[in-house]
Amino acid sequence: MGVMNELEARIRHWYSDIGAMTPDNLEARRDVELVISYLDDGLLRVAEINEHNDVVVHDWVKLAILLLFRLRGMETSEAGPMEFHDKLALKHDYARRGVRVVPGASARYGSFLSPGVIMMPSYVNIGAWVGPGTMVDTWATVGSCAQIGANVHLAGGVGIGGVLEPANATPVIIEDGAFIGSRCMVVEGARVGKGSVLGAGTILNPSIPVIDAETGEEVSRGYVPDYCVAVSASRRRAYPGGEFFLPCVLIIRRLGEGERHDKVALNNILRESGVST
Repeated sequence: MGVMNELEARIRHWYSDIGAMTPDNLEARRDVELVISYLDDGLLRVAEINEHNDVVVHDWVKLAILLLFRLRGMETSEAGPMEFHDKLALKHDYARRGVRVVPGASARYGSFLSPGVIMMPSYVNIGAWVGPGTMVDTWATVGSCAQIGANVHLAGGVGIGGVLEPANATPVIIEDGAFIGSRCMVVEGARVGKGSVLGAGTILNPSIPVIDAETGEEVSRGYVPDYCVAVSASRRRAYPGGEFFLPCVLIIRRLGEGERHDKVALNNILRESGVST
């Protein structure tokens, strides 16, 4: 059994008795703190996409995060004039990590920020993984365990939901090169594919149908495929009490090779549909 497999087995053992865990359980705390340090340095991830394009969740890593809150007591810390009272410290040592962090931004220990990440006043929670060159814009939040790819732009006010429990639940996945427009909400394990664009204000979760505007067919639930431009929409549904409009996400364009990295073209596509970014 390899070192990581042994660590996984120990975490599962401790979690089986989570109700008895306290900060006095030093052996358990040692194992859990090791997992969290691996998360913080990007040596472990809560989830990743395999060669078959499926999301693989490493549930035992989530178990370690849940154990952490049992095994740590509350502590007071300070950052300049600000005081915090929590069980986790904030990340630090950004210069060595190659990360730009604007005043007002914070990331929790146990999250990972790749080199080249830019954080405007924003927040990244424990277990999240943010890829190189990604911009987390003003007042955007990246929830616990969310996986954000490389060269992604999370525009102002974007909410990326956290998924910590149950441990086997799939976190939010935003793949490389995606653009998530202002005030979008992507939650509960939804997924946005490579190079895709969500127009401002779009809400995406696993119960939201994603519909192809060309065919009217439902493509998926909660998953915008690669290289699509998608916007918030609604569709009529009849119920005994009358007809109502329910939310959906509408794919208005499948991006060709020449359009994928042309920001002017992407903005024009959205404006033609009456959507801002």
